[in-house]
Amino acid sequence: MFAGAVALAAFVAGSAFAVVVAQTKLLVHLDDDFLRISAPRLSFLSGSALDRLKSGSTVAFVGQLTVAGVPNAVVADARSVARFALSYDIWEEKFSVTRFGDRPEARRTVSHLSAQATERWCLDSMAIAYAQLPAEKPFYVQFDLRLEDPKDPLGIVGDPGINITRLVELFSRPARGAQPRWLLNSGPHKLAELRKASHS
Repeated sequence: MFAGAVALAAFVAGSAFAVVVAQTKLLVHLDDDFLRISAPRLSFLSGSALDRLKSGSTVAFVGQLTVAGVPNAVVADARSVARFALSYDIWEEKFSVTRFGDRPEARRTVSHLSAQATERWCLDSMAIAYAQLPAEKPFYVQFDLRLEDPKDPLGIVGDPGINITRLVELFSRPARGAQPRWLLNSGPHKLAELRKASHS
């Protein structure tokens, strides 16, 4: 088990349509030069999002991974943001996903994935460079994932990639109406302990 993983809940801020993920853990580990996450019991390909995908629509999620010195910090020490555009092949019953980052070269696409493999791929692609992590002080990791509201994409994604400022603004406000949101926290962590666990 990775050090410092804690149980957490997911919810929709300010909404009667709260989504609670029971006994879900956010796991944190070092992979070469990056901090990465996993959440084995998190399933966001469900409900209305899955129904829309299977009816032929493209569905997008926006995610933010942050590191900060205190839990639920408004200002993060480091962050990684991404937008995931998903589609579903009704004949093969497989998913495709395109990840948009802050630069054109950060765009990546994978296909022929199961639902679980798609979820794992999205979380695994959220990474923060080792050099951005606090060297001596404990830190907390937070993962915020939302089903994209149709009103949100305007100004967020363009030819150069994601507009980081606009996306950070999106995460600073509550989710709209019945917009599902998953908010997972883990910590405190120490870099030395994570480094030791990665070599064990």
